[in-house]
Amino acid sequence: MIYRVFLRPLLFLIPAERAHNLVLGTLRLLLRLCPWIAFLCRNRLNLKPSYFWGLSFRNRLGLAAGFDKDGRGLEIWDALGFGFVELGTVTPRPQLGNPRPRLFRLPEDRGLWNSMGFNNRGVVALRDRLRKWRHNSTELIIGVNLGKNKDTPLNRAFEDYLYGFNVLFDEADYFVINISSPNTPGLRDLQEKEALFKLLDPLIKANHARDSAKPILLKISPDMSREMMDDVIEIGKRVGIQGFSVHNTTLEWTGLKTAQRILYNWGQGGISGPILRERATRWLRYIRSRVPQEWVLIGVGGIDSAESALERLAAGADLLQLYTGLIYEGPGLIRRILKGLPYGYKV
Repeated sequence: MIYRVFLRPLLFLIPAERAHNLVLGTLRLLLRLCPWIAFLCRNRLNLKPSYFWGLSFRNRLGLAAGFDKDGRGLEIWDALGFGFVELGTVTPRPQLGNPRPRLFRLPEDRGLWNSMGFNNRGVVALRDRLRKWRHNSTELIIGVNLGKNKDTPLNRAFEDYLYGFNVLFDEADYFVINISSPNTPGLRDLQEKEALFKLLDPLIKANHARDSAKPILLKISPDMSREMMDDVIEIGKRVGIQGFSVHNTTLEWTGLKTAQRILYNWGQGGISGPILRERATRWLRYIRSRVPQEWVLIGVGGIDSAESALERLAAGADLLQLYTGLIYEGPGLIRRILKGLPYGYKV
């Protein structure tokens, strides 16, 4: 209530990307000055753990990729009670991303429009940060979302993903291969059947060559045809991935209340928020009916209440992630969702 009535109106006066960085910096400073706040937050949540891939998740609710690309807020997400976080998208080399402004709010649709373009400090910087973090806590499950650098040709994209995987292997609990962002030119072409096989096959082989393999998932686009989705599922089965993240932002404007002339002025970018809810739920049902039961499906996109979280679980999701809902509802959303999940709290 405090966030929605007082803090959100103030933050919405500030450009979206600047507000995002301001909040992260302020919360990090607060936790360092008052570390007891984290203890109080965590101990208010009486959670029942869930197990996937042999890992213990203290709950099924996580932070989606894109919110914290470089792992700057790990202590924040730990304190707020997330069961896991997905960092990135991270690329082999640091890159600035697309020109600013590149992040806008859609208040009428409770959504976000972004054309960030994988701005991040690179895999080595993230590895070093995670190594320091592991000395402080091992309870929070860490996923890493991998991408390619903008200037890497598509026929060599597998090299970028393989490099990121190898550099971060010891620090990540699981990996997600991002080939569905609409903000890197040509990236979604990697979802084509043969291109996808050439990308995933070296990764899966490198994974199995390790003493202990890590789960590898694929983050997919909501804008695919059913035929293309079937191809992606077929390739996933052939190479042996462990699941899907369903799904990324959309380029589809149908159903938006925001005036299209505003969107035209911003250019091409991915849209997130409640507009994704129906499509994400429909795709989850479809995918769950066609993949092995042991595959883990992460439901993401348009989750902003306990009701929408339960809807996604009923459609076949095993884990859930927040992004845009957190912007509009604030950190209290985490607790409200967990209270609403039948296995979020011990009973």
